[in-house]
Amino acid sequence: MMSSALSAVAFLTIVGRGQGIHRRAFWWFPIVGAALGAVLASVHQGASELWPPLVVGILVVAADLALTGALHLDGLADSADGLVPQINRDKRLTLMSQPDVGAFGVAAVVVVLGVRWAALSVDSVASLSLIPIWALSRTVVAVVPALVPYARPGGLADSFLGGANLWLTLWLAPVVGALVLTEGLSGAVAATAGLVVSAVVVWFAWRKIGGFTGDVLGAVILCAETAALLALAANP
Repeated sequence: MMSSALSAVAFLTIVGRGQGIHRRAFWWFPIVGAALGAVLASVHQGASELWPPLVVGILVVAADLALTGALHLDGLADSADGLVPQINRDKRLTLMSQPDVGAFGVAAVVVVLGVRWAALSVDSVASLSLIPIWALSRTVVAVVPALVPYARPGGLADSFLGGANLWLTLWLAPVVGALVLTEGLSGAVAATAGLVVSAVVVWFAWRKIGGFTGDVLGAVILCAETAALLALAANP
């Protein structure tokens, strides 16, 4: 149990990077997401006591990037570079595996970070809501491998992807419930927005490359959180 928990932490944060991924790590994704959200909620609450909203927003965004090592942001950029251009599947996968970032990746990063900053700078977004939102995004990516094929079969990820299964969707009930408790009807709307946007990103990747990759999962995490935050910001 401890090894799978540590594996999830290493996969989703800067702590313990370089470890192998345990097959049961997916079961810990929602808990690690909630823990990340709790740290960011503390940053959000503490910063709100000292600085104006615009500063609070950028501090939370920066803290999130620091805690995750910008890994998910890199996945978003690579996904945009590979999925958006009109090229064939093999070329898409090649672009997504390259370390450099193209125009589509830069545009995606700028837009998503800008929206997150703006949403986190709105008073209607409660600090506690970050906990279930971050847990929701990790729950989604833990379920994706059980529903969608891996686009790079035979790769290193094959050894642990079998640990994902549909029972992980059971995590959605407490996660969405917590978001509703903290934000009421707005929380339900935010959860729906996060889930719908996640489904769109996964569907788009499935259509373009025949499944998902680690980069796609990173993009799903950021897009789900951003959509949920934007929904909350739109319901003061």
